[in-house]
Amino acid sequence: MTTGVSLAAMTTPVYLQMLTGLSKVLTKGEAFAEAKKIDPTVLLNSRLAPDMFNLGRQIQIACDGAKAAVARAAGIENPKHEDNEVTMADFQARIAKTLAFIQSVPASAMEGRENADISIPLRDKTLEMKAGPMMLHWAFPNFYFHVTTAYNILRHNGVEIGKSDFLGR
Repeated sequence: MTTGVSLAAMTTPVYLQMLTGLSKVLTKGEAFAEAKKIDPTVLLNSRLAPDMFNLGRQIQIACDGAKAAVARAAGIENPKHEDNEVTMADFQARIAKTLAFIQSVPASAMEGRENADISIPLRDKTLEMKAGPMMLHWAFPNFYFHVTTAYNILRHNGVEIGKSDFLGR
């Protein structure tokens, strides 16, 4: 991979920005539920279609994808997070743990690893690719899908959020 940008420079800032944005839209979702006298778990269990994951699962997968990608890029163990969140505070804590992990991985751990072999176990197969292409063609698209879906679930339910909220500004 030759992008002229190091693996650390292209990963860490993106995940920090987008997970911070996810936290902010979740905060707005909680405030919306409180103002409308809606149980926040209604939002957490909302989905865009019957065969899609709900908001809570979208958050879990976004966090898992970010920490797994950084761990793979750095060649270190991916910390396991239990999928036991129930409340808005639980999901905020998961995002915070993910942010803390990403911030704890030094850029030097990813240095020169753009061409490191990466294996990604899936349900029915294992993807084999280099770290740089894994980030650009697998990790980022998958991460953005789940962050975008989480945003869209909140927006669909009437939470007043916009593009700047999504972008984490």
